[in-house]
Amino acid sequence: MAENEKQPASTTVILGQTTRTPKRKTPFQLAENKKRLDAERGQTRVSIGIAFQRWRKLRDSKGLKTDTMVAIFLLDSYERASTVSSTVVHQMLSESDRKSSVDTPQRDVNVDDFNDLKNSLIDWDDDKRHSRLETESMSSEEDGETMEVDAEYTDSEDENFLPPICVRTGGNLKANLDLDQIPTISLEDTVHDAFDNSEESPCTEIPSVHESLKVDVEDDLIGRSASITYQNCLKQLVDYLILPVNHCPAKNPNTREECMAPKPFEIQIKSKGTASAVEWLCPNGHTVWKWTSQPTLQHGSLAGDFMLACNILLSGNNFSKIALLFKFMNMGMVSAHNFVKIQDAYCVDAIKDFWEKKRGDIIQQLQSKGPVVILGDSRMDSPGFSVQYCTYSAIENDSKKVVNLVNIDQRETQINSLVMEKMGFIKTLDRLTKELQVLEICTDVRPQISALFNEGKYKDCGVIHTLDMWHGAKSLGKKIHMAGQQKGCSLLLHWTKHICNHFWHCCKTADNFNSFLDLWISILHHVVGEHSECHHGPLVETSAKVWLQKNSLAYQKLREIVLDSRWLKTVHKYLHFRSTADLESFHNHILMYAGKRYSFSPPVHSARTMLAAIDYNHHVDRPAKRKADGSIQYCKLFNKKYKKWSLYTLKVEKDYRYISDIQAAILQRRLSSRVGLPRRTPRPDDPHNLGVPVPTTQQLLHEQAGRQTGCTLPQH
Repeated sequence: MAENEKQPASTTVILGQTTRTPKRKTPFQLAENKKRLDAERGQTRVSIGIAFQRWRKLRDSKGLKTDTMVAIFLLDSYERASTVSSTVVHQMLSESDRKSSVDTPQRDVNVDDFNDLKNSLIDWDDDKRHSRLETESMSSEEDGETMEVDAEYTDSEDENFLPPICVRTGGNLKANLDLDQIPTISLEDTVHDAFDNSEESPCTEIPSVHESLKVDVEDDLIGRSASITYQNCLKQLVDYLILPVNHCPAKNPNTREECMAPKPFEIQIKSKGTASAVEWLCPNGHTVWKWTSQPTLQHGSLAGDFMLACNILLSGNNFSKIALLFKFMNMGMVSAHNFVKIQDAYCVDAIKDFWEKKRGDIIQQLQSKGPVVILGDSRMDSPGFSVQYCTYSAIENDSKKVVNLVNIDQRETQINSLVMEKMGFIKTLDRLTKELQVLEICTDVRPQISALFNEGKYKDCGVIHTLDMWHGAKSLGKKIHMAGQQKGCSLLLHWTKHICNHFWHCCKTADNFNSFLDLWISILHHVVGEHSECHHGPLVETSAKVWLQKNSLAYQKLREIVLDSRWLKTVHKYLHFRSTADLESFHNHILMYAGKRYSFSPPVHSARTMLAAIDYNHHVDRPAKRKADGSIQYCKLFNKKYKKWSLYTLKVEKDYRYISDIQAAILQRRLSSRVGLPRRTPRPDDPHNLGVPVPTTQQLLHEQAGRQTGCTLPQH
């Protein structure tokens, strides 16, 4: 029991900070301070043993608030009633000790007589009487931790040591007492000179209030539900809350005195990014407690802001449009600066690693398959010569899964957009031939790519180069349509569709060039009404059929197109009857993640195309959507150009199950980072380093003139 009243450390909670934060102590200073406090506490500690219950009853009956007051009351009572010296007291104690249970028969203990103050004596604290307390639990007032103190070394070895006294209950009784029958208390019940509020209302205590939730692992955040909360609704909830603090516990950083300002506390609700922050302030302006609607990451960053920045990229959205949406909703938004830093520092590399992992699984499956057929095509981020990026993608013909992606920046080709597709094709085929047994690769009609197989790099590589059947028929239709625009050749426009269908049939049924040529030339006889060379069955005569006249201008133009020697040299590449139509579907996915109307940095554009490939591969095998009766569900689509309807099969909705894995990978990078958001630094492979140096704003102000006035732009 200590002489000076102290507040127990275990019930002291600082819920807010003062306006001035004290300097944090070093671990060594904290340890030294703890030693000092423990030493002071140990010198003023008294163990009253089995008299604890009587001690508490006396304190309550006298209306005393502290154990210090009880000790003073007992000492004053003893000094007034005592008429003997300390020598007589020792003689009485010695005489009482000599009366053992051997001389006097035992009897039951009367607890009231034993705890009666009249039957108590003041005694020196004897270590032999407390051998069970060889180690005592001592609490640190500063940090609330406990430590074990070895009792083998005592303060009695100090020359200035005075042995503490204690109240020995029942010491003045002459009867032999059986102490084993007296109830005992545990070490935790020992009085440490503190208020005992066990009989008082729990609202008078200061309970331990938890801090804001923190994200330590990915599972603390990924998959958690979130919602939109209006501040007036939050204010309504907060007004009904009873803060478990009666007084402001903030301390003065200099004097370490508590503010102790009473309730009521002012409530302030502020927007912090996408979160709402609630703060309770005392009349002196101290923060009693604060709460945020989102958990926090390291260095105090909000988890909701971080995940919003990540999911804008993962969902293929654009930051400016989402920010405008939040503005219309009067909601807070992560800043554009932080969005770019989160995107570059954590998202891009995580997406790339995830794509490479998924791609590796597909490559491993195809390696066991044997020879494969690859379909390749390019996609430009903008039409014409203003293209900035070219994405060359390749899918496997049977599985229809994307097996490779190459993103080419215009600056990598000396600002020549015509070479971008060729470079993308070379990088794609070089990588795939190292990983797979490529038997054939099908592309669009590109002279620069065909030249690589005719006389260039891949002439003797053993890979067969074929052309897309659909693009071949489309190219043939354009030639016939252009010829039909000439004077006297308008009848060809009626035959364009039929001639393209005949070309499609010839490529599908012919096994070699000779059989194709035999079928193909028969169209020249068919258009003039001669069917002896045709391979079709009997025709149904219709009045709508318009036949060409032999030796007419329209017939001569058609003959030139059908028998074009340069075009016939490429026909053998169509006889494998391949189509890259599935790549058109994949390019629609790229439009979702990297639209042509938006500009992205090279790493972000590459990451967005990878997200499109991950999305496409994950959902390519979705089954058809069915109605309640089990029939397949279709949808109709009208083509404005050809003015006709098309029928499409609906598939089941996408599940996006892979998104949580990418989110966890991104969050893991953030949690493993030892610093906050890093500064944006250029990457070594950034194509910006290859382009023309960017001039300063001042240089452009001096050089650029207004379109109408011809004067330089204003600088002020």
